[in-house]
Amino acid sequence: MATTALKSKTSSATPFVLALRRALAEGATKKIADCAVGALDVEMVRSRDSVWAVIRRQGRGGLALRAAYLADEFEVTKLKPEAGEAVRIRVTSVLGEHLIVVRLGEDALEHLRLTVTLTPSESLLVPFLPRDLYPLDANDDPLGSSGTVEAGQRGLNSGLLYFRLDEPAFGNVLYFQNLTAMNPFYSATKTSPDGAVGGVWPELGYLPPTPTQSGTPPTEPLPAGAEVTLSDAILVFRHQTDSGERESARQFLQMLGVAYRMIDLPRTDFRDWIDRAERTLRDLDEAPEATIRHYGHRYIHPYTAAEYPDSMVQMSIVAAIHDWSKWQGELHPLEAEFKAGLGKFYDPKLKAMRRYLPNVGDDKDANAVDSWYLYHPMLNLGRLALDGDGEARALFVKSIDYGIKAAQHFEYKWPVQYNVTDFSVITETAGADGRGQTDVGGVYAWVMLQAFELTDEKRFLDEARAAIDAAVGLRFSINYQANLTAWGAAACMRLWRITSQDVYLEQSYVYLASFFHNCEIWESELELAVHYRNFLGATCLQDAPYMAIYECFDAYTAFEKYLDDSGPDLEPAARMLIAEYCKYALDRAWYYYPDALPPEAISPKQRETNGHVDRKLSFPLEDLYPDGQLAGQVGQEVYGAGAAMVFATRAFHQVEGAPFLVHCDHFVRARERTGDNALTLTLDGGETCTAGFSLVRRKRRKLPSVRLVTVGGDALRPHSSSADRIDYRVPANGRLILTWS
Repeated sequence: MATTALKSKTSSATPFVLALRRALAEGATKKIADCAVGALDVEMVRSRDSVWAVIRRQGRGGLALRAAYLADEFEVTKLKPEAGEAVRIRVTSVLGEHLIVVRLGEDALEHLRLTVTLTPSESLLVPFLPRDLYPLDANDDPLGSSGTVEAGQRGLNSGLLYFRLDEPAFGNVLYFQNLTAMNPFYSATKTSPDGAVGGVWPELGYLPPTPTQSGTPPTEPLPAGAEVTLSDAILVFRHQTDSGERESARQFLQMLGVAYRMIDLPRTDFRDWIDRAERTLRDLDEAPEATIRHYGHRYIHPYTAAEYPDSMVQMSIVAAIHDWSKWQGELHPLEAEFKAGLGKFYDPKLKAMRRYLPNVGDDKDANAVDSWYLYHPMLNLGRLALDGDGEARALFVKSIDYGIKAAQHFEYKWPVQYNVTDFSVITETAGADGRGQTDVGGVYAWVMLQAFELTDEKRFLDEARAAIDAAVGLRFSINYQANLTAWGAAACMRLWRITSQDVYLEQSYVYLASFFHNCEIWESELELAVHYRNFLGATCLQDAPYMAIYECFDAYTAFEKYLDDSGPDLEPAARMLIAEYCKYALDRAWYYYPDALPPEAISPKQRETNGHVDRKLSFPLEDLYPDGQLAGQVGQEVYGAGAAMVFATRAFHQVEGAPFLVHCDHFVRARERTGDNALTLTLDGGETCTAGFSLVRRKRRKLPSVRLVTVGGDALRPHSSSADRIDYRVPANGRLILTWS
């Protein structure tokens, strides 16, 4: 849902809007209970067919949140609240028993959580339930309010709605449905919450998914006597609003952070990315499906035994192996071998890196390039160049001016695809939103900042600023491809560091808000999704139905850079969400590998030109689906094979002379060897979050006796221990002191 001003003063309304309007205007409601949080008054009332929570700010309007929709007469009983609850209500009707619980809080921002469960009295078919959220004016009239919806649920991403109630000036509201809690409902009714949170003003909120209405009624019931959650709605409020995109984005992140801390988070497990990386490197070297020879060099197949060599693919793998070489302390032979053929992608006439080799087949348009494809190989060349690789620097410098020429030609607003010889547009916009590749300016800006660091030429800094400035005004529509959006955030943060201009720090929040809007902040148990994890995964494109491994680990890499350049001025919620994304990436990315899935969860067919899936090869599948479709329908990504090396080199830390490696699922911001057998480490994740921390035995060594304490002296006990590994849960923010003997 793009940013849209929605005027509510209209001559049309649904029956549910009119019924609520009449009930509130004519006093046709009866109070059940009331409570307050901060400046908000909350009144639980019943109308003819519903139970409501009416939330008001004196003189500034409010919201009506439907807690239960009943089909017949019902009885309401006010119960004694349990610990942490403000209100507990039982509703009895022919449907069964609804239990409504309200929890309130105002630690930083006022928030309300309303959870509703139903225990059906009979096997119950659910043909329809209305939306639950209605903005109100100062006279409790939903048709008298007007506001702006900034963001709503996209597909199976987070069930959220972010809007501003302008008239009256109630403020900003984040509505968040904890979709994880409704998994049993979806399983029983064979439905999914695809686009379930949204609506048209003033009828907003959650539309519980029900089977398609047709001549054949739904036949999947809720079982009698089994309690099921119908809704777990979290509302976060902010009275002081700002319609500017940068402040609105910051407030979104801040409010999303409040909601995030309220939900039960899935567990994460230790993943041996070192072993995965070693297996991947072996398969890259030995599997005939992985590489092909041209011009005397080895090149990487994008998919298993399929597709033509590709500069983005080649550079992605080279950069990942380069990281592995640095981490190991010695050059891996595949790095030099794969790097040797890079020059054949360079076109001296065009003075640019092309996507394909000169001998690409006639079934490909050799001159066609997706806008982001021009810059991503340059980004990885820049990474190597900044590490002192002279050959990479030469290729980077030779290609940079063409990259600038393309950016200036398109005035920093790139189409989806164009011809590299004359910039003629092949595909202008994406069908999903009628826009081009809106976040290419972010990855372009990062490349320009690499060039600035390499050369100290101001023109590159100017280009980076021009690209970021051109994206102003896109608001929540800035995301085209998740990893590019993450690189845009990193570029903004780097610009802030270089220029000290706060506008770039603030603009980074726009990129982050769009990224996290595109995430699945829930754990799906739909169909085959029970075999893998999706929590906090980002769908790869703004309209994609799946998460993809490449976007996952490339965004992880970008966020490492973002946090490297950040400091105490960073919005704490942004820091927390980034750290949590990276933590869960290390866990859920494991399930992209076909040997981590049961065979029946993998598609037997792949996209026509994308080869096949071989479960014996340690290359990831491209696609996992939150609705539980078969995984790997697109193919098995050889070009995503760098994931294992990227994760291993960030999550595992060498400790010289120690018989173990340190593993942490958060980035270690600082480390100091304070003694022969003592190490101090600093983490900077979310202040209330936890990190996974492990000591992993080195081969042919034995784990010693260890002691792990916080900087305050609190001893931390492991939650599991074996001869090979000791696992802890530690505070995600602060210093840890590790000693061993």
